Amino acid sequence: MAAATLTTKGQITIPIAVRVALGLEAGDRVEFVQMEPGHFELVAATQPVSSLKGLVGKPAKAVSLADMNAAIARRGASQ
Repeated sequence: MAAATLTTKGQITIPIAVRVALGLEAGDRVEFVQMEPGHFELVAATQPVSSLKGLVGKPAKAVSLADMNAAIARRGASQ
């Protein structure tokens, strides 16, 4: 198990084994995701936005701007 010490400035050094496993390099960003109270997951935030391409499929039918505006108006009216 890798461990780190928190400094008085709230900083930690991520152990080399963890950096290697996550593919982290100097300047990379990480995210702390709360999985449950008191438990966080450290996630490398190094993927480019282009890696999200294709994550969500195309809609079965195209939606016009008028349809989108009508849906937004209906949703706003119901609140």
